Amino acid sequence: MIIYNTTYQMPTEDARNFVIWVHQVLLPETNGQGMMRNGRLARILSHKEDDSECFAVQFETESTATLHAWFVKQGKQLNEEMLRLFENRVIGFSTMMEVIEG
Repeated sequence: MIIYNTTYQMPTEDARNFVIWVHQVLLPETNGQGMMRNGRLARILSHKEDDSECFAVQFETESTATLHAWFVKQGKQLNEEMLRLFENRVIGFSTMMEVIEG
């Protein structure tokens, strides 16, 4: 299983609208396609600054091939929508992780 994590940082004044957008648009649309599942949003507590907020958005998927197909089909469009809404006030980086069963 693959976990796809994107960490976002933004000014505090944009955090509330970002959380609303994630819950109303990003999570339902991504989970609804069937390629990604178990989407969730978490606040990052370890890097708290007075004027910004950090969040992590995570999804699970079966393979890197499925992740790539989702990104081409839907992920790129959702990212473009986020950029239209928040412009350069929200920055992020993505990490792909493989679950190791033990």
